[in-house]
Amino acid sequence: MTALISAEGVEVRHGKAVAVQGVSLNIQKGEIVTIVGPNGSGKSTMLRALIGAIAPSKGRVRRAKGLRLGYVPQSLRIDSTLPMTVRRFLDLPVRVSDAAAQEALEAAGVAGVAQRQMVDLSGGQFQRVLLARAVMHGPDLLILDEPTQGLDQPGQAAFYRQIEEVRAKLGCAVLMVSHELHVVMSASDRVICLNGHICCEGTPEVVRAAPAYRELFGTGTGGALALYRHEHDHDHMHDHGHDHSHDHSHDHSHEAAE
Repeated sequence: MTALISAEGVEVRHGKAVAVQGVSLNIQKGEIVTIVGPNGSGKSTMLRALIGAIAPSKGRVRRAKGLRLGYVPQSLRIDSTLPMTVRRFLDLPVRVSDAAAQEALEAAGVAGVAQRQMVDLSGGQFQRVLLARAVMHGPDLLILDEPTQGLDQPGQAAFYRQIEEVRAKLGCAVLMVSHELHVVMSASDRVICLNGHICCEGTPEVVRAAPAYRELFGTGTGGALALYRHEHDHDHMHDHGHDHSHDHSHDHSHEAAE
């Protein structure tokens, strides 16, 4: 299978300092990959190398020919004195049809905000508008750089469930970066633990049990990945005809204690 993006032995330096070293990874069509790591671990640097914003000092990055990227930034500030509706924002930098704008807003879960001012949106609504803009042109790969900073935990969980719906609808791959372990998505196919280099990699369950993960984040964070473990089980539970869609909160403590 041809990867959408692949990295081979990538090293990136900031002056004399090495930000990431010896990183090899690939993103395949349709999969969700989450990169986790503490602040300063090189996550955003690696992301910039993957999309071509910076050049590696060693190694190489390959991108599939004609690859379409959608990007949700870590943060975006809009001047509070600048009047701009959501609909106008979606026209930047290239105008789109009303139908395309509405379809993107619906996909992002904010269908009714087109005429709202950007500065009047809640944090969660703002991030979903950024998501709508990122999916506007049907990306092959949707990239999110710590997109839920400033949202509370329920808001983070709701945002990432929306990402899963976007993936299911568009069939795009998703690459998400986070230092907040509890927002690792329930549908992640792979988790990559980065701290200047790849410490461990695998399914969420594999990474959760890896000694390198526990050494990096502490043994007390075993419950941090319970969110996706619990939600991932819902598919199996639904097979038995019982709806557990409201059971998230009271099961977390049980799973965290496993």
